[in-house]
Amino acid sequence: MIRFETTMGVFTVELDPEAAPLSTANFLRYVEEGFFDGTIFHRIVPGFVIQGGGFTEDMAQKRTHAPIKNEAENGLKNLRGTLSMARTNDINSATSQFFVNLKDNEFLDHQRGNFGYAVFARIKDGMDVIDAIAGVETGRSRGFDDVPLQPVVMTSVRKVED
Repeated sequence: MIRFETTMGVFTVELDPEAAPLSTANFLRYVEEGFFDGTIFHRIVPGFVIQGGGFTEDMAQKRTHAPIKNEAENGLKNLRGTLSMARTNDINSATSQFFVNLKDNEFLDHQRGNFGYAVFARIKDGMDVIDAIAGVETGRSRGFDDVPLQPVVMTSVRKVED
């Protein structure tokens, strides 16, 4: 279990190391290093996703470890409340950024002609906090769209016992 303390409240995440061992190990490495502390949810698209884990409040991108192999073939679906690894158009480009699905996003799942996005966890408690984050006002900032006008900061991201 991972506890996220944010400027908008607390939520907990349950990882799935059995279905997504690489993504889980990668995520835990960043958690144990304290990497996520001070990062923001930099992309909020209501009715779709909230994304974070790579930028500071001033929209500076943090230096990451090498990308990991995409585990989208693991059978997990991009359902409301699941977390997936964010990536570029390069299938195996995920590093520290992740997103929370705000609704069932089947088109993000692995399927013929679309490799998809690797689900590795789900919200255990605090989906109301996720929904509140999804409702903040957004705009354009430093060349990025859908950025919260008031930063939503991850102040502490720590592993906790079940």
